Parts: sequence; structure tokens; C-alpha cells
Amino acid sequence: MSEKVQQAINQTNFTTLDWGIVVCYLLISVVIGLLVKKYASNMAAYIGAGRGVGTWLGIATMTGTELGLITVMYSAEKGFNGGFAAFHIAVLAGVVTFFVGLTGFIVAPLRAQGVLTIPEYYERRYGRRTRILGGCVLAFGGILNMGLFLKIGSMFIVGITGLSPDGYALPLVMTGLLSLVLVYTVLGGMISVIITDYIQFVVLSVGIVLTTFWGIQQLGWNNIFETIVQEKQEAGFNPFMEGEFGTEYVVWMAFTGLIGCAVWPTAVARALAMESTTAVKRQYRWSSISFTIRFMIPYFWGICAFVFIVTQAPDLQELFFVADPGANAKPELSPLYALPIYLGRLLPAGLIGIISAAMIAAFMSTHDSYLLCWSSVITQDIIAPLRRKPLSVEHRVLLTRILIVVIGLYILAWGLFYEGGDAIWDYMAITGAIYFTGAFALLAGGLYWNRASSWGANAALVAGASAIFGLEPVRVPTVQIVARLLGHKMENRVAADFFSSAQIGIASVILTCVVFVVVSLMFPDPPGANDLHSAESPQEGESV
Repeated sequence: MSEKVQQAINQTNFTTLDWGIVVCYLLISVVIGLLVKKYASNMAAYIGAGRGVGTWLGIATMTGTELGLITVMYSAEKGFNGGFAAFHIAVLAGVVTFFVGLTGFIVAPLRAQGVLTIPEYYERRYGRRTRILGGCVLAFGGILNMGLFLKIGSMFIVGITGLSPDGYALPLVMTGLLSLVLVYTVLGGMISVIITDYIQFVVLSVGIVLTTFWGIQQLGWNNIFETIVQEKQEAGFNPFMEGEFGTEYVVWMAFTGLIGCAVWPTAVARALAMESTTAVKRQYRWSSISFTIRFMIPYFWGICAFVFIVTQAPDLQELFFVADPGANAKPELSPLYALPIYLGRLLPAGLIGIISAAMIAAFMSTHDSYLLCWSSVITQDIIAPLRRKPLSVEHRVLLTRILIVVIGLYILAWGLFYEGGDAIWDYMAITGAIYFTGAFALLAGGLYWNRASSWGANAALVAGASAIFGLEPVRVPTVQIVARLLGHKMENRVAADFFSSAQIGIASVILTCVVFVVVSLMFPDPPGANDLHSAESPQEGESV
């Protein structure tokens, strides 16, 4: 790391007072985990909060989960790079969430089934083999999806506090944050998650409002717009222009917005914990507002960080921008550091502590839900169905807790060693697509199409895994191998741009749906198979 980079990061207003605010908040979270441990006595309570979550608590906890620090960071990166054009993702997310709230698409009939996890529904509709395969795909895609959460969240802490991004600071922050999340998630399960998510929702709301208005006051509303017009021109406002986004990207974002609320397990987990299907619909209608805000405000923060660097921080310009973008050179600092450095310089002492606590709250509210979700899927939908002898309630809870720790150790290692050139949001969309392309076909087909078969379901799950080719470390060598077979040699940069992650994501969705329909028609289930699956599957009380 150059001396200029270290000097730039050290210029922060973060003080001892701010450290005190952050430490106090973290202690409160750990105490909550200890206090609610006694209520997590069975799987329904541990991963479903006893199915007693009301509408307003459901809205708060869903917002707390979906507005994580990883969301803030990847959204700020998109705002920094794409300007106001990035807002299209937020608008699409809000529209499709409201649509789900009006219609109950997927989530309402799924809640009516009384299942605890999505693969549990697979067994009722398609059979045990589909449940196990679906659980494996879900766990693989989901755990891979959250692999960078810890690293990106820790980069925020390092950037805003002025710690060195090189050396031991980043690994130590990653280890400390992960340890805190593991403690109260392992102890309290979903009850702990929902209670802390509610507190984090309140802290986040205050932090978001304060930071947004402070940024507007310091930078000036007109200056923000004029700078984007001057520096990014029409591409900073029109998402359909080729560059950062484009038409295919907008289409991909519309689909991922639908998936994010109706199929993604951590969001669906809240629907399955609601007290009724009516409450589920009401939750989604109101959550459409928070789903829009969770994207739009961090985009705006990224825009403010860009404007701040361009107009008020000449020492940062050479670190975040390259003089000749066509030379394929990379800036010294990743755009991910733009937001924390901007906040560290702009906000006064005390307020930085509140914002940092809010962001750590966002970090924890996402990690606890994701860790609980993936570990419970492995327990409920892979290990338990494979065993001849049923697992006791105590063993299920114990196994879930052990898996939470194992997954936590994985994301620590993955965050330290993974190297990829995709934007963080694009990485998450593609890794999530490994699961959700198949899940969308199975859920929508199973709930609304009587001719969906178990053969079609299994084939769709396998076809959905094709989305992994959207990741740059997989996409680039694949394109280069094909090019060599055709007698061409292709550089890494050319291979990376040959197909975009959005194009591969859309192609994977189309492929999966076609495979699901065609195989279902070619290999239909025998008459009465659906009734047999439902009869053999454990009912709501038995599965826990």
C-alpha cells in the first residue's frame, strides 16, 4: 500500500467516542442472544420464531435483514459507478415487491402449506429426492452468495475508522465481527434474529436519515446533480444506455427484484414465520417501500461519495480514478472504499459512531438471518431426509448450531482468498441465480401448474446451476477454452467482456424454465403421485 493511500484513509473524524458507541451497541446484541436462548427449544421456535410474527414486526425484521451492510456497500458501488441511473434497480425492486403483496405470488400459497423451508415444499410436491437435491443446490448457491459479506462489511469498518486496508487490520475486523454474530445467532436462533433485527431497524432508520440529510447539506443538492451531469452525462441518468447498465441489465434486475422478495430464502423465511397468509400479503405491500429505500438511499450515498471526491477531495481523485481508462489500468483503491472514506471525512465525531453502529447493525442483521437460513436448510432438507432414523428435536437444533459455526468459518476463509473482477452486486446476483433459477421454476410451476413433474423439477435444479458461468473466474477461462477450440486466442479482458453476467443470468433462467416444462411434459408423474408425496412428507408438527 502506498503512502498516499494510507494518508487518505487516516483522514477520518472517527474518535474514541465513536468507538464507545459501537462497542456499547455490540454488547447489547450479545446480551440479547443470551437472554432469548431459553425460548429456542425446538426447530419451529429456533428457525421459525414459533410462526407468531405479526405484520409490523415482520416488516421491520425483513427490512433489517434485507438492508444489510453488504447491501449498502454494493449499492454505493453501483451509485458511485453508475450515478442516478442505478435508481432503476430500486424502483424495480419496489414495484415487484408490491405486486407480490397484492397477489401473494408464491409466498402466500407457500405459507399456507405450513412448511419451514422451501425444500420442504419440494418434498411435498415432487418427492424426497427433489427435496434433497434442492437443499444441496440451495445450500451451495446460498453459502457461495454470502461468501463476500464478511469481507465487504469489514472493508467498511476499516475505511471509516482509518485502519490500514493492508496487513492484519482487515482479517482481525472480519474475525471479531463474525465471532459476535455467531454468538447470538447460535444461542437464540430466529427469535434472537428477529429481536435484534427490530432494534437494528430502528438504529438503521435513524442513521439513514441523518446521513442522507447531512450529505445533502454539505455537498449541495444542485452541486450533486450538476457534477453527475458533467462527469457522467446521459449515462448517469439513463440505465438503458450501454456502459454500466444497458437494456439486458435492466431486464435482469427486474427478474432478480422479483426473486429477491418472492423466492430468496431469507425473505421467504419471514413469510413462513408470519401468523397468516393475510399478514404475509400485508407485510409485502408495506415492505415494497423499504425494498425501494434499501437500494435507493445507498445508491445516493455512492453518488455523494463520487461528488465529494470529484469536487472536494483532490487527494482522493488519483486513488479512485485512472487517467486513461482505456489503458486497462486499475485505481489504487477499490470503489468499495469510497463510501466509508467519504463518511469518515464528512460526518462529525459522535455522528460517525451512530452511523457506524447502524452499519454494523445492518451487517449483523444480514449475517444472522443468512447463517440461520443455510444451516437450517442443510439440517432439515439434506441431513434429516437422508437418515433412516429420525433426528430428535435436540439433535436438529444442535446440528443447526454446529453448521452455523462451520458456515461462518467458510465465509471467513472465502472472503480472505477469493479474487474476482465482478462488481459485488453482480457477483451476488449470479451466485444467487445458481439456486433461484431452479427454485423459481419449481415453486411457480408446482404451485400454479398441475402438470409439473418430479423429473422436470430435478432437471430444472441441475439446469439452474448453469448460472455459475456468470462468475468472472469461471466465465473467463470457459470463454478462452472455447476460443482455443475454435482456433482463436483471447486475452482475459476480452474474454471477460465477451458475455456479461446479466446475459448469462437471463440465458440461465430461460434454459431452466424450458427444461422444466419440456421434461415435465415428456416424463409426467403417475396419477396420484402428488397426493403420495404429500402423504409421505412430514406435516408441519412432525417436521420439527
